Amino acid sequence: MPGKTPNGKEPVENGIRNNQDVDMTDEKSSLKGKGKKGVKEGEDMTVVVPPSKTTKQSSAPPPADTDGDVDMDDSDKVEDVEVKVDPVTQAISDVKSNFALLDRAVALFDARFSLRALRSISSLRKRLTPDILSQAIAESYPATTSSANVARHLLAAIGREDVTLGQQSSAEMEVDSEPKVPAKNGNKKEKEVKEIIPEIDIFLGILIQVHLFDSKQYQKGANFSKYLSDRIHALNRRTLDPLSAKVYFYYSLFCEQLAPLPPSPQSPIVAIRPTLLAALRTAVLRKDIDTQASVIVLLLRSYLLTSHISQADLLVSHTQFPENAANNQVARFLYYLGRIRAIQLRYTEAHEHLTAATRKAPASSCALGFAQTATKVLLVVELLMGDIPERATFRAATMEQALHPYFLLVQAVRVGNLEDFETTLAEHVDTFKRDGTYTLILRLRQNVIKTGIRMMSLSYSRISLRDICIRLHLGSEESAEYIVAKAIRDGVIEATLDREKGFMKSKEVGDVYATREPGEAFHDRIRACLALHDESVKVCDSTFMPGFFDCITNLSFPQAMRFPMNQHRLELKNAQEAREREREMAKEIQEGDLDDDDLGGDFEGM
Repeated sequence: MPGKTPNGKEPVENGIRNNQDVDMTDEKSSLKGKGKKGVKEGEDMTVVVPPSKTTKQSSAPPPADTDGDVDMDDSDKVEDVEVKVDPVTQAISDVKSNFALLDRAVALFDARFSLRALRSISSLRKRLTPDILSQAIAESYPATTSSANVARHLLAAIGREDVTLGQQSSAEMEVDSEPKVPAKNGNKKEKEVKEIIPEIDIFLGILIQVHLFDSKQYQKGANFSKYLSDRIHALNRRTLDPLSAKVYFYYSLFCEQLAPLPPSPQSPIVAIRPTLLAALRTAVLRKDIDTQASVIVLLLRSYLLTSHISQADLLVSHTQFPENAANNQVARFLYYLGRIRAIQLRYTEAHEHLTAATRKAPASSCALGFAQTATKVLLVVELLMGDIPERATFRAATMEQALHPYFLLVQAVRVGNLEDFETTLAEHVDTFKRDGTYTLILRLRQNVIKTGIRMMSLSYSRISLRDICIRLHLGSEESAEYIVAKAIRDGVIEATLDREKGFMKSKEVGDVYATREPGEAFHDRIRACLALHDESVKVCDSTFMPGFFDCITNLSFPQAMRFPMNQHRLELKNAQEAREREREMAKEIQEGDLDDDDLGGDFEGM
């Protein structure tokens, strides 16, 4: 019908052009933002037409609409720009952020804050450079304080003696650039000069030690470590205990790398033993657990490097390793104690200590080297005890490549093949010497021969001494006769030796369960379980946690029982719920929903 729109309705009167058709224009003006308001009478209304892509890409600025708003194209939108932080500035900020922790450790006399600062060294280690260290020192130490001399010693250790103290960081420079607001008394605000505590000096010294060790400046690091140890001794502050343990640790590492190297008796590691022994005596008197555990481990390592086994044994017998020491130090102590017992031919004790060391080793990749080293010594000790390690030990992804020479060694010992044993020993002699297991592996030759004789006694009811000599690659029949006689005496084989006819006759093998061997193995397992139970009870008793004794038998990790989990969160939750109930009750009282009777009043007048 004429006069109607395509949808069948009459044209709506808009009150603008008296029922006339609206002109469609290509203007860019729009009614965005504030243009969504209603159109007043007497004003022109323009229909918005979406601009084409070519129009959007044009560089001409869009015209303003009636309200003064500007149409925003996609190119005019504000994009988020990532603020890039200078890595040098970030590293300096991370170093200086630990100073607040050290201040709190001194103010509250709490070593946990110092330990938190020490844990940050691993993340700072790869970013430490002389420029970063010198800048952190220059920004932290004012030139007018008494600690300026200490700062100059720190700068001299990294070769930055010309750096000026009292420099301002970039953030402080931005604040100082603003106009200063005068105080009420008319004087300008002056920044107070804060004295640097000695804990910050030692912490920065530890960072310098780490940098010097990573850059292989061992002589300079040893000299600087001596200065730090003397300063710690002169300060005599209990708040330096966690930091002093780290200083002595790097002091010993520096001396190990200086010529002449161990096991020479003229090695610098021998010269620092009086310093370590004095530090151990002081730590025992003060009950400083961190320094005591660290120094004992360092002394055992020093004695083993110079092959002073008797002195190491005397140290273990005359000192008591702290029970509450860190787990890492306990693992190191058990490892060195296991090596001492293995050298002393006390293989059963060595096996117990090395097994405990591998179990206490951290499972993270940063402690993979320690786990591999302890496992290598443990495998050799098991072979010396006459046991064959499990194949699953060599199939681990982190152990397969490192333990390959020991896998070949175990194969030769298992079958009693003396030729393969000597071939493996000759091919990997450098690896065994570097691991410190070469002297222990040399003892395995007798075990290989005993294993070969036992295999032949099980295979043959009677075998001549000449055949034994050929199969074991021995020099003469007299040697074979001596080895067979010793194996019979030690109980390795059940056989008799006929010297006149020159053969060995094996006895019939009886039932193994009729012997004492299964009972002894079962007794060893029971003893290990009881030892684990006793250790769990000790940990529970020391932390005063009643209620956990009922679950002792189900524990796998007794060290996880030191503190109740999330106890503080439970208390905060209960307090928050109590406050919520009080707010609801007060609100209901104000609204008149509750009266005194509902709140438990005295019911007067009844």
